[in-house]
Amino acid sequence: MSPVTAGVLQLLALIAALALAYRPLGDYMARVYSSEKHYRPEKWIYKAIGANPSAEMRWPAYLRAVLAFSAVSVLFLYLLQRLQGSLPGSLGFVSIDPDQAFNTAASFVANTNWQSYYGEQAMGHVVQTGGLAVQNFVSAAVGMAVAVALVRGFSRSRTGELGNFWADLVRGTVRILLPIAVIGAIVLVACGVIQNFAGIHEVGQFTGGTQQWNGGAVASQEVIKELGTNGGGYFNANSAHPFENPTPFSNLFEIFLILVIPFAMTRTFGKMVGSVKQGYAILATMGIIWLGFTALMMWTEFAHPGPAFDVAGGAMEGKETRFGIGGSSIFAVATTLTSTGAVNSFHSSYTGFGGGITMLGMQLGEIAPGGVGSGLYGMLIMAIIAVFIAGLMVGRTPEYLGKKIGTREIKLAACYILITPALVLCFTAAAMALPTPANSMTNSGAHGFSEILYAYTSGANNNGSAFAGLNADTQWFNSTIGIAMLLGRFLPMVFVLALAGSLAEQKPVPETAGTLRTDKPLYAGLLVGTILIIAGLTYFPALALGPLAEGLAA
Repeated sequence: MSPVTAGVLQLLALIAALALAYRPLGDYMARVYSSEKHYRPEKWIYKAIGANPSAEMRWPAYLRAVLAFSAVSVLFLYLLQRLQGSLPGSLGFVSIDPDQAFNTAASFVANTNWQSYYGEQAMGHVVQTGGLAVQNFVSAAVGMAVAVALVRGFSRSRTGELGNFWADLVRGTVRILLPIAVIGAIVLVACGVIQNFAGIHEVGQFTGGTQQWNGGAVASQEVIKELGTNGGGYFNANSAHPFENPTPFSNLFEIFLILVIPFAMTRTFGKMVGSVKQGYAILATMGIIWLGFTALMMWTEFAHPGPAFDVAGGAMEGKETRFGIGGSSIFAVATTLTSTGAVNSFHSSYTGFGGGITMLGMQLGEIAPGGVGSGLYGMLIMAIIAVFIAGLMVGRTPEYLGKKIGTREIKLAACYILITPALVLCFTAAAMALPTPANSMTNSGAHGFSEILYAYTSGANNNGSAFAGLNADTQWFNSTIGIAMLLGRFLPMVFVLALAGSLAEQKPVPETAGTLRTDKPLYAGLLVGTILIIAGLTYFPALALGPLAEGLAA
């Protein structure tokens, strides 16, 4: 079987698995977030934190709860790292330096999981399992809660109430993420992913000395790393490491975990707003972009010219032979079109255009299908922009799901789409202008510029993957990327929740003959075009200086 055929078959198997999970998982999540019943373990949690899960919140209260919980999480994780040297199960590792502890705390709480450290050489069992793995669960649940709050904004009328953050947080963790993670961890262990609390041990005698590897509760962290679109690996090699991702089947299963909740949430959206067709329209938009990017990536990596590429069957540099170009390309697109950031190959070694595709996937806003929660609310913001553009073209007041998109709504949507590009481009410009940050680049020219552009794109978009080659463990990059991650996560949430509150206060607008049908293929095409045009106009100059220049020069 040719590598191209194998890659296509993997893609088809993945699509089939996602299709089978789409309806039952989407319907289940809709029931979870619509339920008024609280299970006994959930009541214990509410009692412990002093929360009333039945109290409805308006958007300022919902936002305060999100920010307060996240601030406490940052502080807890920071202190846990700073005290690591005094904790049991530290494997002899010292406490983390202040700038790196801040960067890591901000990263995992923001669902970014950017890592400027070597996991197996820096973090002990307590920090990995009690700190990082816990944040993998709750940071994902925060994103899902904000997305559900926005959906309630569309489904409710004449009220500013968006639900209860604490109930949404706990239910997302206990009823959705934990059960799937338990099953997924068992599957990964069966595939060969390790799960233990072993210490550091030598694995063999090599020229010049021995090699030391850690044990760890890898399977349980790996599953939520992918399922919660987090991305931070137990080992520095991330999902290219055989302890995290040993076989082609585990590779495909991990891609499935990355995509299953973001795609299924479109079904949840459709059920909660009372029209599954609206969910299908959003799903079609996400699917078109994802399939297009995947096909383009596979073509770029398989067909790149040159004698070395011909002998290897494509651009194999930086890719694991057990996954090949097909499995690596599908993984790379899945992880950068979501906010996952896990890698099973090194994006810096991709062809010029291939590296550009991974960057552009993040720059679209990671909405196809995006992160858990963040992908849905990002896509719904773009849907509002699209109906606004359509309204301008036909001279009608734009409406979406029975709600008028007025001045306030479009200002909030505009702020949402502007904040992340501003962070990416301003920090990249500052890093290139100052003398010290540029010293961290391994490469010069277009590829070196791509290293820095990718780093801030990854940080501000809460992705977390790295282009490799850039030494990001410096005070400048730890501090500025940490700031970009926090602002890129929580400032957009401010606008999303404010928009949700504004929509919930409106009364429904009756549908007329002139109402734009947002559940039809025409609208899905308009939405795809809007996304590509906005991202293209925003990032094309920067991409032209980096991956496009490198690709054209190859």
